[in-house]
Amino acid sequence: MEMTVYNPQKGRNETLDITIDKTNTTWFDDYLEMDDIYMITDIDEGLLIRKACHSNPVLIYDLTRTEIDYNQQKAKALLVPRNI
Repeated sequence: MEMTVYNPQKGRNETLDITIDKTNTTWFDDYLEMDDIYMITDIDEGLLIRKACHSNPVLIYDLTRTEIDYNQQKAKALLVPRNI
């Protein structure tokens, strides 16, 4: 499906064709704040990180769920230096 994602490396939104399913996505049901991470998804370009709020997911190049140990807090920490 086509999805608009924020690409901080380019500083803009872009539309990508993305498949989200149980083989490439980890969902987190234990979020408390709208700023918490709701899901992380491996795609060809890298890692998509989506917050619980209705903002666009963020694309982080050259990273996978495995490299951050499928960890919600590590995913959130990736967004902080970028101020996203």
